[in-house]
Amino acid sequence: MTTRILDAYFRRILDIGGFAPVDSSLNGLQVDNDGAEIRKIAFAVDATLESFQRAADAGAGLLFVHHGLFWGKPLGVEGVHRGRIKFLLDHNLALYGVHLPLDQHPALGNNAALAALLGIETPEPFGEYHGRKIGYKGKLAKSLTIEEAVKRISFKDRPPLGVYPFGKKENQSCAVISGGAAHEALQAIDEEVDLYVTGEAAHEIYHQALEGRLNMIAGGHYSTEVWGVRRVMENCAAELNIEVEFIDAPTGL
Repeated sequence: MTTRILDAYFRRILDIGGFAPVDSSLNGLQVDNDGAEIRKIAFAVDATLESFQRAADAGAGLLFVHHGLFWGKPLGVEGVHRGRIKFLLDHNLALYGVHLPLDQHPALGNNAALAALLGIETPEPFGEYHGRKIGYKGKLAKSLTIEEAVKRISFKDRPPLGVYPFGKKENQSCAVISGGAAHEALQAIDEEVDLYVTGEAAHEIYHQALEGRLNMIAGGHYSTEVWGVRRVMENCAAELNIEVEFIDAPTGL
């Protein structure tokens, strides 16, 4: 495997080109290697020095992340940013980032995985973001309490950031958007969804959810976004027959 081959593979399975007009992230290969063959791929949620060090220690030649290093604006190669890039170059470690295409993907994405964990039947697109819907909603195969929903989506049983039981005791429908999508709770209220699951809460949304009788779980930005990365990892292992490893580096946020 080379970075060129892997880039073509990721672009085939994820709609990277389709999100170019709306995603400020530099989706795709963010830092290349020197052309060396890649025998192992590491996967992590965030592009940080910790994840780089652990990927290098594991013998990975490429690190696939959800949150990369580049977000629309040019950054000076200085400070923490310089240190991260220097480590990648010094260790010949390639970096590949996929943001919104990984949130939205109907099979491999964060939101598809959350929908499956919660038992959403026939998921429909939900959550308008710059003209694209990146989340999913639908009826639940079996009614869930908010406590049961928390257990299903808690990666390694880590507690959520917040649980807001403002609606029904038994939820019949649910909408999900991973990460920082607190304000999309308003769309959940408008569409009369019982339960809304996202990563982060927001102060100004609290009373909106309370008055709209919406149950809401803020599962954590990190914890709601391990799922897509892990699904891509499993897909790579199965289709490419390459060694893979997940790097778990939770922030608690």
